[in-house]
Amino acid sequence: MRAYRVAYDGRRFHGFQRQPDVATVSDTLLAALSDLDVLDAGSDAPPNYAAAGRTDAGVSALAQTVAFDAPDWLTPRAFDSELPPDVRVWAVADAPADFHATHDATRREYVYHLHAPAETVDDERATAALDALRGEHDFHNLTPDDDGTVRGLDGEIDRDGEYLVVRVQADGFARQLVRRLVALLDEIARGERDLGAVDRVLAAEPLPGPAGVPAAPAEPLVLADVTYPNLAFERDPEAAASTREIFRERRVRHATRARVAEDLIAGVGGTTEEDG
Repeated sequence: MRAYRVAYDGRRFHGFQRQPDVATVSDTLLAALSDLDVLDAGSDAPPNYAAAGRTDAGVSALAQTVAFDAPDWLTPRAFDSELPPDVRVWAVADAPADFHATHDATRREYVYHLHAPAETVDDERATAALDALRGEHDFHNLTPDDDGTVRGLDGEIDRDGEYLVVRVQADGFARQLVRRLVALLDEIARGERDLGAVDRVLAAEPLPGPAGVPAAPAEPLVLADVTYPNLAFERDPEAAASTREIFRERRVRHATRARVAEDLIAGVGGTTEEDG
């Protein structure tokens, strides 16, 4: 049994979990394994295949983890040879025969990059709201799930230029929990809700209609870490270097597009009187 760390840009994928007729990260990984002749005849997944978690459509990852019975020659760089550039395997660990990538994870960390210029939000209100959400609570009002809603949550918020970087940790997360939590923090930081909204969200009564918290956009969310106390992941130097270079190139392309957008904004800006 081997466990692999997987990084991916989730924007073009309909989530991690396999789905018919749409691109998913898991389907991409399994197609690569098929091309590498790792799968048994007639099988659509290797023995004991499992992943650390099901990221939503558009969510990216640094440390998604998949584990299965793998041949010794399947290094991260070999895995990458059949993967597209936006999905990269960069580290591997030997795992016991009974290891399960989902159930044996003891801690997961998500990072959300919230665009929140300092002149539009109150950072202290955001921090106070997150402090109130820390600890063990039933987060049923922040997820569409009916089960697995009681979680012990920790986290912190840091200011990075125009962004608030929200880091949250728990043993596991229900669907959309992080995105709805961030949306709640954002509304409180902007003064659209008061701090008492946290108590209402954590109450046993379900929030109806407009009182509910919608999910923040998926694209700024990253599965940043998954902890397995008994595994020692070894970075594949060649695969890691390739991963860094690929995502560095993608960063430059998107930064260049942002500069073009700035020119368009400036070009149609006009004056306040014209806009009125």
